[in-house]
Amino acid sequence: MALDYRKCAEEIVANIGGRENVAQAAHCATRLRLVIKDNGKINKAALENVDGVKGMFENNGQLQLIIGTGTVNKVYDEFLAVTGMSAATKDDVKNAAAAQQPIWKRILKSIGDVFVPILPAIVASGLLMGVVEALGKAIPTFGDTAWYAFLDMVSNTAFAFLPVIVAISAARVFGGNVYLAAVIGLMMVHTSLLNGWNVGNVQAINDFFGVTDGVIPTWNLFGNIHIGSYVLGSISRHGYQGHVIPVMLSIWLMCKIEKWLHKVVPEMIDLFVVPITTVFLTALATFIVIGPIFATLETYVLKGAQWLVQFPPGALIMGAVYPITVVMGLHHMYNVIEAGMLSSVGLNTWMPIASAANFAQFGACLAVGLKCRNAKLKTVAIPSSMSAALGITEPAIFGVNFRFMKPFICGMIGGAFGALFGAITKIGATAYGVTGIPGYLTINNYGLYTILLLISGGIAFVLTLIIWKEDVPEEVPAPMPKEETSSIQSNGADVTAKKVIVSSGGEIAKCTPGTVISYTEINDPSFASGAMGVGVGIEPEEGVVYAPMDGEIVSVADSKHAIGICDDNDQELLIHVGIDTVEMKGDGFTPFVAEGDKVTKGQKILEFDLAKIAAAGHPNTVVVLLTNSDDFEDIQLGEQ
Repeated sequence: MALDYRKCAEEIVANIGGRENVAQAAHCATRLRLVIKDNGKINKAALENVDGVKGMFENNGQLQLIIGTGTVNKVYDEFLAVTGMSAATKDDVKNAAAAQQPIWKRILKSIGDVFVPILPAIVASGLLMGVVEALGKAIPTFGDTAWYAFLDMVSNTAFAFLPVIVAISAARVFGGNVYLAAVIGLMMVHTSLLNGWNVGNVQAINDFFGVTDGVIPTWNLFGNIHIGSYVLGSISRHGYQGHVIPVMLSIWLMCKIEKWLHKVVPEMIDLFVVPITTVFLTALATFIVIGPIFATLETYVLKGAQWLVQFPPGALIMGAVYPITVVMGLHHMYNVIEAGMLSSVGLNTWMPIASAANFAQFGACLAVGLKCRNAKLKTVAIPSSMSAALGITEPAIFGVNFRFMKPFICGMIGGAFGALFGAITKIGATAYGVTGIPGYLTINNYGLYTILLLISGGIAFVLTLIIWKEDVPEEVPAPMPKEETSSIQSNGADVTAKKVIVSSGGEIAKCTPGTVISYTEINDPSFASGAMGVGVGIEPEEGVVYAPMDGEIVSVADSKHAIGICDDNDQELLIHVGIDTVEMKGDGFTPFVAEGDKVTKGQKILEFDLAKIAAAGHPNTVVVLLTNSDDFEDIQLGEQ
């Protein structure tokens, strides 16, 4: 019996709280995507029983109802008629969903958006830096070799110029000119400024500026105009190596200034006025306002840490707070505490606190890597956790733990208890600058230090396994294409010689060369849940699709990325190239068939551009589903 599209739409509206509870509505090839104002008004049980709704889930602030290819657009048209709403794009829905999120979620998402693209650089650098530092401590003579100097330079480059990398990525997220952002990032680590890691190091300050009082000089741009103790326009001449938040704030401001100027500056002088004005105003704000705020924070955090570590409860607090100072880029100042301890009492009792905090982030990150099913997240989490175990936590914190927050909090808890144990047992180090596993080279009690690492890492690991649950990631690093469309070499008969679905309805062949995975492993809940039918995913090696059976083309999506086929045995097959590739609006897809065409097994029906899919940031999995699988028995899946 044909679906009553109007009735389906009316029942959906009635069970989502009515028109007034809908902020935006759009659809893709298979799903109705809604942004709901108050989720408490949704009658989920009734929605799932609406005739035409095959499944539902919430993702990224959207309520997504699975309707099906060729049907969803008709239900959507009726939905608009019932509600009186205007058609919206996927971007409209995404923006509306983002606006509905709490501000803390939006902040976390922004940080994640900035750090995901640069993870390979900081993960690689973090691992290498940990290894080099460990070798330098384990083999003192190695520290004087050319190899050590070379590897040290290679390993710390990403961290020495982290503000530049972050600035470029932030400009992409906030919609600004990446080259102007790079200039701002470079300013923040300029060679005329004292390296940010040496703030508080009296000897380094004296040597760099040629002074004797250990005070960083300032540039007073407006003379000595005082507002209380503050000198108007005063710039402390130090850089911001290792800082993240001030860089992101500066680039966010830069993008706002640049966009505003593009609107108000006449087009004929835009090229000359906008860049120089944007850079100048952002530089002033960065060094006069944003920078001093974080310099003040450094001072307060340093004084607070020095006071807290004198007794065990304070160590517990610092073990928990330490990762937050890493996020803010304030953690490098702790070297001042460590150096003072060594010079006064000969034992660095701060190191166990920092080590507990860092190793706890390792435990939390490792738990994410072992628990998650998403292959892309796993390839980030495991190496990042290894870097954290070696004392370099930025990849683990920014790439995994802080993005998902719960692992970060679990790490804070583990670090707190590990630091408390270290303070009670009074263990310490004979040097500073290393934590985690390399800390064994300087610690004064191997046994107690091992227990400290087990407490901090173990608590964080177990808590993360219990508390953190994997969501469908919004951003999935795009896989590199294995082959361009122009280099297609395969033969349809060769590819379709193997079967991927066998049932009482017949055989369905492999439609594209590549690795076959279960539909449950597809990185999209509407496919992986089986709500749209069972089948397989194929990680393609070439940008081509061949007909996997004889039949008739029953649908070709307007966005060209999905094709429906039905054969003489009434097997209804959906071939869907990529995840969320409907957003590409047909760019990169070339179908060779139209609705109503007869096709034979092995006939080329679609080409797609792997490079464009990768550039758009979408997984390129080719989804092959038997949408009416409930009509058949003894279904066998997998390459045969």
